[in-house]
Amino acid sequence: MSPNASEKLIANQAVRAEARGGAFRVRMARPEDIDALYQLSLKTGGGFTNLPPNRDDLARRVNASVAGLSQAAAEGSGELYMLVLEDVGTGAVFGTASLFTRLGVEWPFYSYKITRISQTCKELGKSLTSDVLHLVNDFDGCSEVGGLFLEPERRAAGAGRLIARSRYLFLAAHRSRFAAKIIADLRGYQAEDGSWPFWEGLGRHFFDMEFEDADRFNSLHGNQFIADLMPKYPIYARLLPPAAQAAIGRPHRDGERAYTLLAEEGFRYEGYVDIFDGGPTVVAYADDLKAVKDHHLSEVAGVRPLDSETSLDALVAVGRGADFRAARGRLELLPHSAVMVDEPLAACLGLSPGMEILHVTF
Repeated sequence: MSPNASEKLIANQAVRAEARGGAFRVRMARPEDIDALYQLSLKTGGGFTNLPPNRDDLARRVNASVAGLSQAAAEGSGELYMLVLEDVGTGAVFGTASLFTRLGVEWPFYSYKITRISQTCKELGKSLTSDVLHLVNDFDGCSEVGGLFLEPERRAAGAGRLIARSRYLFLAAHRSRFAAKIIADLRGYQAEDGSWPFWEGLGRHFFDMEFEDADRFNSLHGNQFIADLMPKYPIYARLLPPAAQAAIGRPHRDGERAYTLLAEEGFRYEGYVDIFDGGPTVVAYADDLKAVKDHHLSEVAGVRPLDSETSLDALVAVGRGADFRAARGRLELLPHSAVMVDEPLAACLGLSPGMEILHVTF
């Protein structure tokens, strides 16, 4: 197919897709997205380290992502890649997510590891079991997925699942850039009055600052101040206020769905929590993630309307580096690793016969 014919096909598909109600597309963040990302950051409600309400810092993150995509990753380097979720019909950006290739490269990555100690006094006939928090760097060298946030009013129609799982197809498409183990550090529990119980019960005593200030400082300047000021000795959880104890390992109410999606993908909670808000850190091996393990590489054989009864509801990605993009749509599986692609999906991703795609069941 000639370039002009291909462009005409895609343009006609786009018209038909728009008539069916438009679509959502995941793509890599670009400098022109900074204002939209800043507006998103104002809606997080705080405690969202990977989406700080600071234009300069957001610009640094986006520019670092763009720079990292344009070059081969150096061995052991720590790179950040930012994705955005956009409405294809309007071009509006209403969601974002990130990936980090290596933690602990620029500065150590701190967590609390929870262990359990049991003690018995036979003379008193009493036994005591205590959870103990240990400050550790166990995830240095791991990769991380994070920064997942959507406009609250648009968390429907599978949009959150789309951008969350697109990260894993990006990982699969750039596997050599990522470590064997990957984590997700979820935002912790915030009380109805806006306070952060874990921080109020522990961190405030050592940093003498508001949670938002400590979180922002960590985002902008790194976490050496944690090593400087945080106690090095284990902390018995029972010494914390009850509200702080109850917050340990509990996700933010806006992150409960994200927690479920991570569990479905293969992440597991293994007793690690965030040092600021006590939110759960979940862990998986990258090659065991469902989208990485189960994805397929196929060639587009053609584009035509597909019957929802006989076709596959799929997450589809195309392109590498800055050209990476992903969307949800319908595929018909053909022999010899070929697929037929539905018209709206082809329009959304700019697909034409002969192109290679990654896909996994949505």
